[in-house]
Amino acid sequence: MNLQAQEQIKAFLIEDIGSGDLSADLIFEQDQQSSGVFIAKDDGVIAGLDIAQVVYDALGGQATFLPAVSDGDEIKTGTIIGRATGSIRTLLTGERVILNLMQRMSGIATFTRQAITTLDDPTIKICDTRKTAPGLRYFDKAAVRIGGGVNHRVGLYDGVMLKDNHIAYAGSIAQAVEKVRQQIGQMVKIEVEIETKAQLLEAIAANADIIMFDNRTPEQVAEWTKLVPDHILTEISGGISLANLATYAHTGADYLSLGALTHSVTAFDISFNSNEGEKSNHE
Repeated sequence: MNLQAQEQIKAFLIEDIGSGDLSADLIFEQDQQSSGVFIAKDDGVIAGLDIAQVVYDALGGQATFLPAVSDGDEIKTGTIIGRATGSIRTLLTGERVILNLMQRMSGIATFTRQAITTLDDPTIKICDTRKTAPGLRYFDKAAVRIGGGVNHRVGLYDGVMLKDNHIAYAGSIAQAVEKVRQQIGQMVKIEVEIETKAQLLEAIAANADIIMFDNRTPEQVAEWTKLVPDHILTEISGGISLANLATYAHTGADYLSLGALTHSVTAFDISFNSNEGEKSNHE
């Protein structure tokens, strides 16, 4: 986990703890020790196992998390995900941030795996978008990778994506691509969003690195990919859900991006139980 993500977790803890955990701090001394287990209450793909130890370390390093499974494993309800041992204060104070992140990441990983299975076309890679909750992008995109998908650009800074408004303001696809090419190096790719065949041909002539077929039918995608030179990658996006995902299989595209992977995530249910049998996932 990179330093930026670790700092984000510290911010989450500050938001939750504020000036102190009134419940745990008033009942337990810092040196009181115990243990507990994280248990799956859903079937799916587990993700975010490294979150727990990062949280405990941020709280002073007085607890240890030992995973019982690995990120990317498909698990069943009742599976013990991992065991935590250490200061009771640390276990209780860090519990909610750990669960919130691990549940969200596991939900995203599970949905990503489901999307890959539904598409059933290894020639098309499932990828995410920038439709993530503020502050959670690192974790959301990590979860997509754990689920078997790939990441689109992380933010506005690591890839050029010329959408309809960019093109309208610039005057044309050719003008927009030319202006960008004059100012970026060879490491930065340019993606152009198109909706018509005329735009497709213009993007090809402008030698875009990636062409996105926006809100196009499977039939259109299959027809248009045949016109694209091999050195230009293609991506399908817009109006795609699990209900119609399989219809885009074998259309010849290289990537298919799904905003729903992260903007409509259903959390994977996980609980933390003390070894004394008291559940502590009420909040």
